[in-house]
Amino acid sequence: MSSLPPLVNLQAFEAVARRRSFALAATELHVTASAISHQVARLEADLGVRLFERSAHAVRLSDAGERYLERVAGALSAISAATEDVRKGVGNSLYLHCAPSIASLWLMPRLRRFAQAYPDISLNLSAAHTPSDFALGQADVDIRYGIPQWGDLVVEPMFEERIVPLASPAFIRDHRLKRIDQLFEVPLIQSNVSVVQWSDWLGAFAGKRSPERFALRFDRAQMSLDAATQGLGVALESAINAGPHLATGKLRPVFGMDKAVRVKAHFVVYPARHARRPPVEAFLAWVHGEAARTES
Repeated sequence: MSSLPPLVNLQAFEAVARRRSFALAATELHVTASAISHQVARLEADLGVRLFERSAHAVRLSDAGERYLERVAGALSAISAATEDVRKGVGNSLYLHCAPSIASLWLMPRLRRFAQAYPDISLNLSAAHTPSDFALGQADVDIRYGIPQWGDLVVEPMFEERIVPLASPAFIRDHRLKRIDQLFEVPLIQSNVSVVQWSDWLGAFAGKRSPERFALRFDRAQMSLDAATQGLGVALESAINAGPHLATGKLRPVFGMDKAVRVKAHFVVYPARHARRPPVEAFLAWVHGEAARTES
């Protein structure tokens, strides 16, 4: 552990990086701006790299600072949460990390049932595209999206998803959408991180033709779906993510659910040793039960 920098220096670095200001970081940590500056300078000297690019009017992270922040921020958050649990006598915590769209669109509406089933478990939920780092103790369980390439972790699929073109009823009506070839004449919404792209869907159902351009591009399924509800175009998204929009009638499958590409793209991921923890065991049983109800 001798290679670890002093915690106060790490806290100063993270606060400046987050606030983009030495003065605001000083106010947050209840020290002077000079003290923050010295702590960051000592950390830079310890690491042998510049973490910030400073100018008269701005502070921004260097490339090395960006990479360091990705690792340090989660570790500091884990330390803070663990410290709070000890202070408050919480002994049955579950630290869950989740991909953003499935967290807001699928998990959050169901958390009430988890809380009712396990009132003694204190749940800590974070959401980001970047997977949690189990080596840093950032999470007990991670719900990840993508193609499963996660080393020696336990990887369990949640459900099969149907990826279909979705649009608002008004958009479908106004553009008189009935045929797949009409998609080349209307605005299409691109979800940049989706495992199924428009080229994949069109290849399956329209003879491998790809659109020349997209009206809008997003890096979150929720934003793509929201844009579609506003009548801005046709989104290619998971019917599971779109569940709330479909239930309220804000979106409809443009060509029906039979024109779907089926994939397994959301996975529960964790180190095997974590499965022995009672809160993890409880959550795994619960989340797979909810996933089965979603598919049925």
